[in-house]
Amino acid sequence: MEKATTDKTLYGILAEFKNPKELMDAARLVKDSGYRHFDTFSPFPIHGIDRAMNLNKSKLGWIVAGHGFLGLTAGFAMIYYMMVIDYPLNISGKSLFNFPAWVPVLFELTVLLAAFGAVFGMFYLNGLPRLNHPLFNSENFKKATDDGFFVCIESEDPQFEPEKVQKLLADAGATNIESIFDE
Repeated sequence: MEKATTDKTLYGILAEFKNPKELMDAARLVKDSGYRHFDTFSPFPIHGIDRAMNLNKSKLGWIVAGHGFLGLTAGFAMIYYMMVIDYPLNISGKSLFNFPAWVPVLFELTVLLAAFGAVFGMFYLNGLPRLNHPLFNSENFKKATDDGFFVCIESEDPQFEPEKVQKLLADAGATNIESIFDE
């Protein structure tokens, strides 16, 4: 018989707070204490939490703009090759470079590639697809979709020491603190 072993590695420390203001204050305290690998969770968006956590601007806009420009350029190259080089047709004496007729195709390819860039860029930046997250192992974390406000400091943070993190979160006013393990 093979012996079953369970390797549990500490993912982080999860703390629950009573309301959005306490969550915002805790996020500021965690950031000011020097932690960089932490996240907050709430059932609704909280105005200013990104500033409290010192988050950078999203790169998604640049990804969408780049893909849109790629769609415009590829569409122009495709139409130019087909209409001017590969199979030129002189229709009613009009120029082979008939830009107004190309506008709908260029617009559609720009929008199509920008939309693909938005969807797949969001997946990439969010680390998706991920079939299971360690926080889902916590029964208490289920309240994050209803009435719970949480901060999780991840163990990959260079300053992470479990006792020190638990004391910090307790001093911030956390009502429930638990260790989360990645199984």
